[in-house]
Amino acid sequence: MNITIFIIILTALISILGWQNRELFDKLKLNPYMVFHKKEYFRILGHALLHADWMHLVFNMFTLFVFGSMVEEKLKIYFNHELVLYILLYSIGATIAALPSIIKHKNDHWYNSIGASGAVAAVLFAGIFFEPLMGISLYLIPIPIPGILFGIAYLAYSQYMSRKSIDNINHDAHFAGAIFGFLFPILLKPELFKIFLEKLFNQY
Repeated sequence: MNITIFIIILTALISILGWQNRELFDKLKLNPYMVFHKKEYFRILGHALLHADWMHLVFNMFTLFVFGSMVEEKLKIYFNHELVLYILLYSIGATIAALPSIIKHKNDHWYNSIGASGAVAAVLFAGIFFEPLMGISLYLIPIPIPGILFGIAYLAYSQYMSRKSIDNINHDAHFAGAIFGFLFPILLKPELFKIFLEKLFNQY
């Protein structure tokens, strides 16, 4: 069993348990006030194991399934420590994704956030870094979009929706997780950026 499948199974189990146990759900969700003032830091990772409903869970875990194994393989090729590095990518991605909300809402008792979207965005954008021209298909667009174009559009949309604040989606988490995921391989091995550029311009 690869680590992606393990994360999917663990996340599904905790989400289902959370739906059945409100006390567990409330204990794990990201509440910036409780993190900042009560030092309940476990919520920073715990919230990534919770989802609002089946649609929320399936969408995030399907995205992770599609891109996770590829990122695992790339980490193995370039670093040969894919297990540890993948866990770091996912867990730090979830943490980085939570930071904007913690800072912005540290005094708001009412604010809560759940879901693995930030961590999944980190994996997705690590995949875009490794294969910037890979085709990414969207539900309403039958023609695959090059990963790098999808990434730019994703970041622009996340930033726009964050400013508008017209829905209950944590777009700040998406944006922060995505940026971290793209930078993660470069932070580990800066020379990989040259390979990224070569792939981007079809010279690799």
